[in-house]
Amino acid sequence: MTRPNVSFEFFPPRDVEGTFRLWDTVQVLAPLDPRFVSVTYGAGGTTRDLTREVVATLHKHSGLRTAAHLTCVEATRDETLQIARDFAAAGVTDIVALRGDPPKGTDSFVPHPGGFTTSCELIEALADTGDFTIRVGAYPDIHPEAQSAQADVDWLKRKLDAGASEALTQFFFEAEAFFRFRDACEKAGIDKPIVPGILPIENWKGVRRFAESCGATIPNWLSDAFDKAQRDGREDLLATAVCAELCSDLIDGGVEDLHFYTLNRPELTRDVCFALGVTPELSLQNVA
Repeated sequence: MTRPNVSFEFFPPRDVEGTFRLWDTVQVLAPLDPRFVSVTYGAGGTTRDLTREVVATLHKHSGLRTAAHLTCVEATRDETLQIARDFAAAGVTDIVALRGDPPKGTDSFVPHPGGFTTSCELIEALADTGDFTIRVGAYPDIHPEAQSAQADVDWLKRKLDAGASEALTQFFFEAEAFFRFRDACEKAGIDKPIVPGILPIENWKGVRRFAESCGATIPNWLSDAFDKAQRDGREDLLATAVCAELCSDLIDGGVEDLHFYTLNRPELTRDVCFALGVTPELSLQNVA
């Protein structure tokens, strides 16, 4: 099996305990030589300032290539672009550009007065600066607001044509979902990289709730397997096996890059990477 390139997503801490957890996560995963790491916004842009601080600190002190999430939520165009300029001034030139989730308590996205109305507008503005490598989101399973699977493909093409260089997908549970999406993208003329997003299942109840909210299809076999594993106390073993098998299937299908949503809990992600042959020793050899 070919060793994949990996990248990791973190979220900014909300308290002192979260800060220690984030830095522990970085210490565990940094030796795996990721292509980059990214730091999210909270829902509705609630952690905008924290994201900015964490990104700048990671870039300065970790030695990792760090990407900042940037959204259209709750900010004017000028405010959003000022945040981007602040990132560039700090040496951060990678951005994951997203429309963003609606603020808590609201059912749909409503543009801020004077703000970007779509992710494409944000991408175009960032691309016009010439300062950034821009990544965007993609959806192997139909986005809850999309009219069809083809609409998701068409929207991704518009984002890439607007100036993005790579897409990171929402998580999914079966490799075939990604392959169907990749084939549809190729048919639509998309030739830029589409990187599978991988969510190791640390907590099945939480992941199932998350999947239902974002439209990720939950296969019956997976629900049955975790129901049985919870009764037998084998959730961790099952989670590692399921995630490693998904990644292995993707690699066998020609995937070279994997993007892990770590939830700031690094152990399962690390174990899956080890199973795929991504180890600190090999990473150090590559650097040498």
